[in-house]
Amino acid sequence: MKKRQVVLRRDDQTSHSSANSLRTVRYAECQKNHAAGVGGYAVDGCREFMPCGQEGTSGALTCAACGCHRNFHRREVEGEAAACECECDSSSNT
Repeated sequence: MKKRQVVLRRDDQTSHSSANSLRTVRYAECQKNHAAGVGGYAVDGCREFMPCGQEGTSGALTCAACGCHRNFHRREVEGEAAACECECDSSSNT
C-alpha cells in the first residue's frame, strides 16, 4: 500500500481584513504592587503611561511619571469589547 501525503490549505482572507484594521492602544494607570516584598499591596498612583523616549527606543517602554515598564500599566484597546465572565442574566429577578 502506498502512502499519500495530504496538504490542506486554509483561506485566511477574513483574518487578513481584521489584521489590517487599526486599533488604538492606550495604557492607563500603573498596577505595579510596590509592597509585594513585604506581603502588602500598594500602588504608586500613576494614572497614565507617558513614555520617556521616542518610539523605537528603549525609553519608549519606560514610564516618565513612575519609572515602571509599560507592561505594569493597564492596557486599553479601543473598539475591543470588555468580556463579561459572569453567567448571570441581568433581566432575571430571582
